[in-house]
Amino acid sequence: MQGLKIAFIGGGNMAEALIAGQIRGGHAGSNICVSEPMQERRDFLARQYGVHCVEQNADAVTDADILVLAVKPQQMQAAVNGLSVRLKPDTTVISIAAGLSTASLHAWLGADAHIVRVMPNTPALLGEGMSVLFSDADEVHKQRAEYVLNACGESLRVDKEKKMHAVTAVSGSGPAYFFLLAEVMQATGEKLGLDEAMAAKLAAQTALGAGKMLVESGRSAEALRHQVTSPGGTTQAALDMMYEMGMPAAIRQAVVAASKRSEELS
Repeated sequence: MQGLKIAFIGGGNMAEALIAGQIRGGHAGSNICVSEPMQERRDFLARQYGVHCVEQNADAVTDADILVLAVKPQQMQAAVNGLSVRLKPDTTVISIAAGLSTASLHAWLGADAHIVRVMPNTPALLGEGMSVLFSDADEVHKQRAEYVLNACGESLRVDKEKKMHAVTAVSGSGPAYFFLLAEVMQATGEKLGLDEAMAAKLAAQTALGAGKMLVESGRSAEALRHQVTSPGGTTQAALDMMYEMGMPAAIRQAVVAASKRSEELS
């Protein structure tokens, strides 16, 4: 698939993550075009990755085999206005706009458009993203989307579009939940006498190590929690307080709130 021409509408952070992944994977910058309104951003992307950059969206999509829509949901309709007549019949259209339904995209791009809806997350910027896709298009278009997404992490599929709301709540918004935990851990460490740099390092490295254990150990989060919790020890004291203060319930309600907000945005 390295010979496919990929166009991006929008050159923000997530688009850059996908572009960087493609370049790392051997996709030629000459086969990537980015439409971006800001001159400074266009100059940076062209210089950093060797991609072709244009100002007008219509100029990016000509001859594109894959079109990645990387703009905010509220900007999408204006961004794709008039593009349907420029798309090739077999162009794969990937949308990474949170909450935006395939029905809306079909309304703007035509019923015959091959649309793949994707929920990525920000660790893609480091090549550790988790993306989930839904599409009713043919298998070739799903595989093209996976080619783009897997260059900066991993991807999964869901069989029903309504599941994307839960995906958004768990993995799309999920990094912020872990950042908040690390933020609180660092701040509390400082109050207990650690200097800022040390408290930050301890929280960050602990998050990294715990994440790797969860991914690589093959054990569930519950099993790992029990493994590191000695009865009557310091960890048990901390967890008891978290339960007493309602932390699990707060997290459950937060994830549900994110899912509901995704439904509202759609």
